[in-house]
Amino acid sequence: MGTSEMSARQETRGAVELTAAMLLSGTIGVFVVESGASPFTVVFYRCVFGALFLGLYCLARGFLRNHGFTPRKLALAALGGVFIVFNWAFLFEAYGRTSISVATVVYHTQPFFVVLLGALFFKERLTRRKAGWLLVAFLGLVLVAGVSVSDLSGDGAYLVGLGYALLAALFYGLSTIITKRVTGVRPHLIALVQVLLGIPLLLPFTRLGQSAHLGTGWAWLAGLGFLHTGVMYALMYSSYRKLPTSKIAVLAFVYPAAALICDWAVYGHHVSLLQALGIPLIVAASLGTNLGGRRGKPAAPLAAAPVRRDEPSACGRPVRGAGEAV
Repeated sequence: MGTSEMSARQETRGAVELTAAMLLSGTIGVFVVESGASPFTVVFYRCVFGALFLGLYCLARGFLRNHGFTPRKLALAALGGVFIVFNWAFLFEAYGRTSISVATVVYHTQPFFVVLLGALFFKERLTRRKAGWLLVAFLGLVLVAGVSVSDLSGDGAYLVGLGYALLAALFYGLSTIITKRVTGVRPHLIALVQVLLGIPLLLPFTRLGQSAHLGTGWAWLAGLGFLHTGVMYALMYSSYRKLPTSKIAVLAFVYPAAALICDWAVYGHHVSLLQALGIPLIVAASLGTNLGGRRGKPAAPLAAAPVRRDEPSACGRPVRGAGEAV
């Protein structure tokens, strides 16, 4: 088998892995709603079950040996973890106040928060092209939000939900610009540190008394930990080293598409025609931001950082917003 054929097979395998991960990501909203637990309780148990899976996975793969952490890198990973777990909680709050569809699409303004935060805190250059895509994304956001007069005159729950989705996107951006500076550490280990931190961090906000009455909700919570924090991340991290940036950026949009389909199929929710017009604007702007000036480089995953070149994992500088998953 020639080198080019092997490379093509690897890329195909990576595409299958990332597509599967994004499809799993699109079902998160259903698992959150069906669990019947409050958003912070959901995130708490997602961290518990996710830490169990990732801990066993890292132990089995030997990742705990020569982990690459220094006190500074561990502190940065932990700080990024603070923003990641609260990002989950705010997004899950948005599901109940808007819908899975609207919250997910609004949440996909993440890349633009990363661009703005990078320019604000790290003096990264905000080019005219990026500023133009930000304007396009904002227009798409206005359309997708679909705010009506009744939303303004009512109890404001819908507007609060939109705010939670935007806050979740902001926290994602903060986590990204922090954790992408943790180099030389496998992304699986960074994710493990972050979910372990989430357990004590979220405990004060968790309704433990609610746990005794969850019934079948436990299966949905376990699924969020094992499937959406364990299996999904393992698939993503495996796929990123096999795929070029362009393909990762495109396949990332399987996630919101799957979320919209799940929301419609399970709960009968659908976006209006006007909202639907805003979705391609956000998609185009995100792709324009992700792909501009970057070709062929593998991207690092959400809340993870590049690792050493000799390690068989994601490498290179993370692409902003590529391959996001909650």
